[in-house]
Amino acid sequence: MPYQSTEKTRKKKDAKRAAMMQAAVTVFAEQGYHASTVRDIVSAADVAVGTFYFYFPDKETLFVHLFDETAAFLLQTIQQALNSRRTLPLQIEAAVNAYLNVAVYEPAVVQLVLVSGPGSIPALAERQADFRDKLVRAWQKPLTEAMEQQSIPDQNVRRTAEALVGAIDEVIYNVIAHSNPEHEGHQALRDLVQFALRATAYRQSVPTE
Repeated sequence: MPYQSTEKTRKKKDAKRAAMMQAAVTVFAEQGYHASTVRDIVSAADVAVGTFYFYFPDKETLFVHLFDETAAFLLQTIQQALNSRRTLPLQIEAAVNAYLNVAVYEPAVVQLVLVSGPGSIPALAERQADFRDKLVRAWQKPLTEAMEQQSIPDQNVRRTAEALVGAIDEVIYNVIAHSNPEHEGHQALRDLVQFALRATAYRQSVPTE
């Protein structure tokens, strides 16, 4: 009869894999892709080198997998926040706040997507472009709705969304680099909401015919 692993064994294996992935997020975020080694990762995860190669053939495969997971998590977080509100000011506030919460409390996740990922390996180029496009389209949707409701004037909402994504990323990057990111995040939330409303030319009252 072929060997079948028990539920306990499977959970133990899953725990080791999860520990390595969590450790790798931190290692890559702190040291960058090229400076990080497999030994750095297994040391941080407190597992053997052989355990790493049981799950991943090499460092690049792990890094690409981590980028996919963290990018998907960040995108889902922002999309859910945007979908949870109905007016543009509240949508902007909810989405920026959700992004800032990840940045402040899970900075390695944002660091991996914003800094460690871009330009690290050729295999990531297409994935990065796809992530950015999805993020821009997530912001484009509420902008289109606001324009249809005449809450903002006619504009190229694709370009506006691209500009917002770039500006927000820049501020987020500076927040996680700050000595007191939690305090800086509170101020950044107010500043980014005001900036976004000015950038979109949002008007409180809808013009009547």
